[in-house]
Amino acid sequence: MSAYLNAVGSAVPGHDIHAAFIAWARSRVDARAERVFDRMASRSGIGHRWSVLPPTADGGSPVDDAGFYAAEPHPGTSARMVLYAEHAPDLAIRAIEALREKVAVEGITHLVVASCTGFVAPGIDQIIARKIGLSSSVERLLIGFMGCYAAIVALRSARHIVRSDPDARVLVVTVELSTLHLQAVSEIEPLLAMLQFGDGAAAALVTAEPIGFELQVPFATTLPDSEALIRWDITDAGFAMHLSGEVPGRIAQALTDPAFRAAASGGQPAETIDGWAVHAGGRSILDAVTHAMALQPDALDASRAVLADNGNMSSATLMFVLKRLLTGPRIERGVALAFGPGLAAEGLGFRSAP
Repeated sequence: MSAYLNAVGSAVPGHDIHAAFIAWARSRVDARAERVFDRMASRSGIGHRWSVLPPTADGGSPVDDAGFYAAEPHPGTSARMVLYAEHAPDLAIRAIEALREKVAVEGITHLVVASCTGFVAPGIDQIIARKIGLSSSVERLLIGFMGCYAAIVALRSARHIVRSDPDARVLVVTVELSTLHLQAVSEIEPLLAMLQFGDGAAAALVTAEPIGFELQVPFATTLPDSEALIRWDITDAGFAMHLSGEVPGRIAQALTDPAFRAAASGGQPAETIDGWAVHAGGRSILDAVTHAMALQPDALDASRAVLADNGNMSSATLMFVLKRLLTGPRIERGVALAFGPGLAAEGLGFRSAP
């Protein structure tokens, strides 16, 4: 029995905060570090990032006067979670409505939700189910705090469900509000890491109907001695993201090892793969994968386009990439791959439906 990713819908908020957040971050670095900051920020490959935090009355950003982050210390975790509980379900439902424009979203039997940027109970899965009128008999799974590769885990779970129950219709939702976690720091590395993240949501339907992409064998592996390179720390002032500048180099180095290389490509030689859905975790990560796997320059165009338009939306990002690939040429051997806390690499194979 095969499972298929039938379609993907996506949604982002309407407030582009990228330029304002860069200006804010630049004002915090030491004057001697401004040149380095400017060079790194200009090479990010990001043109836009979107936030649920609204403009101020005079059109300013969250870091301007009267904005959410106007004063220091910044609002605490409790205030940020209030906004998460309000905005995350609404953004997820916008993605579901976008999905509904492509495929019938009725008869849902299972709901799988992934999110790592907030907590609320009853869970966001229950809130979404209630707001869109799902039956109380729908089986729910909430995947929390797994970071950027959670989309793989969500799709893998949906695949397992459909393979065990051919009549299942699984609604998969990823939603992240990363801009709720800006940190008042002055060091270049954490500032540059924060300047990659934006808000977004995606929704997908996975069934046994042969439409879209067939989801093939999943795979997972972990880099040794790398658990400190990517992490979230829960603080009194939101979730502090730590994304080490060593990550791209460690990924590139790991991909030179035949065993890790095979594990991170589902056992398929890179030259045989005609469709790459790599999580757009940052330009340097995409460059590392391209060079280490000896890919063609345009192999990760879908990932780079998502990064340029939206930044890194954690678990939602890979779904945006798959959405783009679904509208492109037929794919016979595809690989979806994401890196995240651990440092773990998770993925699955896929191909266009017959």
